[in-house]
Amino acid sequence: MHTTISAKLINITAATLTGAALLFGANAAHAANKIVARVSLSQQIMEVSVDGRPTFAWKVSTGDRTHVTPTGSFKPTRMHEMWYSKKYDNAPMPHSVFFSGGYAVHATYAIKRLGQPASHGCVRLHPDNAADFYQLVETFGPANTSIVIVK
Repeated sequence: MHTTISAKLINITAATLTGAALLFGANAAHAANKIVARVSLSQQIMEVSVDGRPTFAWKVSTGDRTHVTPTGSFKPTRMHEMWYSKKYDNAPMPHSVFFSGGYAVHATYAIKRLGQPASHGCVRLHPDNAADFYQLVETFGPANTSIVIVK
């Protein structure tokens, strides 16, 4: 457990320091620093690369049989530390990173369902992972973040 926490802190620290270099005026070579979150609908996993380096791999829940998760490449359009769904009975959506209309990457409390389709089309993450992803997007900026969803 300690090794997992230490590795996570190292990954977040490295990613944040790289992002901070962007914010505080690093040279032009660092302008290419980006986050790419690749979501595989068939594998129900989100792999996050920072500056081209694999950094995280997390289980997700995407749209179920009757609710499609859109595929394609997206940029975050807005972020909310806490959002309540207007469409689904004020369902809580902590650490929401919206990428297409009402679709977002966000935390879920239904963690037992991670790894299988279960949402109304959003990409659900464990609350700790959603907080980490939100922090990365906040640090690097939405313009330097891509969310790529593939079958």
